[in-house]
Amino acid sequence: MSRVTIDEALNRIERWIELREGRCRFVVATGFHGIWEAHRNPRLRDVLNSADLFCPDGIAPVWISRLRGMPLPGRVPGPELLARFAVRANRTSYRSFFYGDTEETLAALKERFERRHHGHRVVGTLSPPFRKLELEEERAMVKQINEARPDVLWVGLGLPKQEWWIHRNLDALRVPVVVGVGAAFRLVSGQVKRAPAWVGDSGLEWLWRLAMEPAKLWRRDLVDGPRFLYRALAETIQIRVRQAVAAERPKR
Repeated sequence: MSRVTIDEALNRIERWIELREGRCRFVVATGFHGIWEAHRNPRLRDVLNSADLFCPDGIAPVWISRLRGMPLPGRVPGPELLARFAVRANRTSYRSFFYGDTEETLAALKERFERRHHGHRVVGTLSPPFRKLELEEERAMVKQINEARPDVLWVGLGLPKQEWWIHRNLDALRVPVVVGVGAAFRLVSGQVKRAPAWVGDSGLEWLWRLAMEPAKLWRRDLVDGPRFLYRALAETIQIRVRQAVAAERPKR
């Protein structure tokens, strides 16, 4: 994962917008869920590792990095990344396009941003059907996004669907930056109540989210979560043992 704070991540995004290099930069924001899915699927692991910026959305990657002696600065949650980008964009008139979730959520998100951040320009929203898209459908949607000329394309299809979509269309997107943000649209729009900062920093945001959306998240948090922790801790112990053995070897 990238060793960045939220401000550093935003600085990179702004720099990419200003550079306009002719290629689309890919930003991932995920916690244990993305790491676990990548562990189970090597192809997805390659996609996540190909990102230009890989942000630790949850507290689990931060804790594991500390145990391994390579600490990350802290969480970089997707909803916070989106919300704080809007504040910066209010001063610079950056343009955003929102792709994913439902029409209701997108309307609420656009209304909130236009009410609170007049300088941040929402140049388009698109809620794709909740089914596999035909090739021509997907191409038409990418064309609509490109014609809107956003500075940042925010994709909220949920992991891993959004990462596969971005990977598939990255070369066709004429956008400086694309960011996969999972459930951020519902959280930032106010449709799902966001956890207070202290809840996330204490490592309990998963419990807060589970209480808000139990039907959606119970399997991920109560089944995959323990599996991830077991695997991550086992690997961490192996790494620390190897480090200790290497440190005790006599130096020549």
